[in-house]
Amino acid sequence: MKDNFSRQADLYSKYRPTYPQELYDFILNKIAQRQAAWDCGTGNGQTAKELARYFEKVFATDISQKQIDNAVKTENIYYSIQPAEQTNFHDNKFDLITASQALHWFQFDKFNNEVKRVAKPGGWIAVWMYGLISITPAIDELLAVNYYKKKLGSYWDYERRFVDENYTTIPFPFCEIKTPEFQINYEWTIEELQGYLNTWSALQKYIADNQINPVDNLIKEIKPFWENEKMRIVFPVHLRMGQIEK
Repeated sequence: MKDNFSRQADLYSKYRPTYPQELYDFILNKIAQRQAAWDCGTGNGQTAKELARYFEKVFATDISQKQIDNAVKTENIYYSIQPAEQTNFHDNKFDLITASQALHWFQFDKFNNEVKRVAKPGGWIAVWMYGLISITPAIDELLAVNYYKKKLGSYWDYERRFVDENYTTIPFPFCEIKTPEFQINYEWTIEELQGYLNTWSALQKYIADNQINPVDNLIKEIKPFWENEKMRIVFPVHLRMGQIEK
């Protein structure tokens, strides 16, 4: 698992989108026992925080100390620095295992084996990701083509392709169920859009190489197409979920 987010952990905590309640409702509807959940690659703890409303205990892991330092704290969330592929959890411990916008960074086979080890018989795994934002056709062209593909294209890690493919090409050796499509919807100012764009991992590499932040120029290009103080931002969310056979 790579650590691409420690450098911008404070921005990540402030600007990364949160997932819709409909997503959690769909997942939780399948979970009969709610004693313990593991949120793997927890980042700023946003998924762990939601799970903590429903589970007795939530164990949240990440390899970034800075991410966990910026994570949401509640009395029934237990944070620890651990890789996804090898933890110190006991066998048969979890009713639910989640990974939100993190699975593509894991070593799939090793993580899947760890999931099977620490899940309770009949436990569940739910993994999800969000894709590129959509605003208007004109702005989307600037973001998706000119910026995401052309400007930052060579700076994205190899693993980013799994997000572009909506996680459909990641091995998922569980009893998978059919899931609906979800959306994250916001009304953002252009400053909030700028804050979010500054969290991208490829951007940090671009800045390190070129000593300039291309987001500043991108925002100037977007401004003529920014029609209102706040505009609707849509993130498509793709979920894969399955029951874990022992």
